[in-house]
Amino acid sequence: MTHRIVIIGAGYAGLTAAARVARQTRDVEVVLVNASPNFVERVRLHEVASGASVGEHPLAELLHGTGVELRIGWVTDIDPQRRELRIDDEVLDYDTLVYALGSTAEHGTNVPGVAEHATSVAELEAARDVHERITQSAARRGRVTVVGGGLTGIEAATELAESHPGLRVQLLVGTVVGPALSARGRAHLGRVFDRMGIEVRAGARVAEVRESRLVLTDGQTVDTDLTVWATGFGVPDLATRAGLAVDAAGRLLVDDAMRSTSHPDVYGAGDAATVRFSDGQELRMSCATAKPVGQHAADSIVARLSGRVPRPFRFRYYLQCISLGRHDGLIQLVDARDNAKERILTGRAAARVKETVVRLALRTCYQTVPQLFRRETRGAERVDSVGR
Repeated sequence: MTHRIVIIGAGYAGLTAAARVARQTRDVEVVLVNASPNFVERVRLHEVASGASVGEHPLAELLHGTGVELRIGWVTDIDPQRRELRIDDEVLDYDTLVYALGSTAEHGTNVPGVAEHATSVAELEAARDVHERITQSAARRGRVTVVGGGLTGIEAATELAESHPGLRVQLLVGTVVGPALSARGRAHLGRVFDRMGIEVRAGARVAEVRESRLVLTDGQTVDTDLTVWATGFGVPDLATRAGLAVDAAGRLLVDDAMRSTSHPDVYGAGDAATVRFSDGQELRMSCATAKPVGQHAADSIVARLSGRVPRPFRFRYYLQCISLGRHDGLIQLVDARDNAKERILTGRAAARVKETVVRLALRTCYQTVPQLFRRETRGAERVDSVGR
């Protein structure tokens, strides 16, 4: 009987794993299951929130010629004992499963009113909703409040301020903006915020979200026409409900081969899995980690199918790419463990680097390096690649 490998979730990790394992195997059935027929570039959702029509690509086109079978549907249950998935009203069995469902918006479960009155830029429909509502607010010089000083909040605030000059954008952060950045990086952010007219309120912790007002923990209130919640990400509860070993956040626990610590037929990749360095430090949720983790999961599966012992996971960070609107950016160099160095790149050059990285992040999910090189050098033009 043909060995069936099922990958659930067609984000950066899932798409990478599916294409890579199919490329390295023969007489193996590879099935990629996703709720949507399109691949969504989540790293562009702040652009979608500003009104740009970007970030969606038909999976059938991306997978053409890879040998991967695409199935569209919601995975509602996993039965690891029977090695079965329930996809809508159908059951699909597997021999090996790759759990790559990604992450969702963190809805601030401890903060009343977030689910009812706030939106996000973590998912496609939410980002589109932000654009619709902001278009109305911008016409009357409304106020948009972005809550969260991490990279998502920074990119959302700057993109919205640049694309809607009449909009009053304020950024609420619990400590400082960009806490993981260097002093030079944060200084550049400050200059960009001043230029764009973004009001930053540091040390502002939200206790309650109301329709047109935020209540802070110190009792102060902040008026707003729209609240964009960007404090972090959560994960689906599918692994927890299936009885797979997960951490406190519901992320799949895996070893250095990306194999589930409780179920050897299951592998994890991307935001929905907890991946660590050898010293125990956890890798952050990001495209920068999702792709190499997806690659390693695929390689580990191929190794075991071939009777070989998978290699341990090896990974290091190089930089963080932050867009600050379409004409500015911040490239923060980091060490192997993602700690900021003082060196940065800013301005239009940084914006070009970020755009190049985003484009290559998608293409390298389903193309080999030789394919990518041929595509980029076709004709008289060449796009230089930048490692992330």
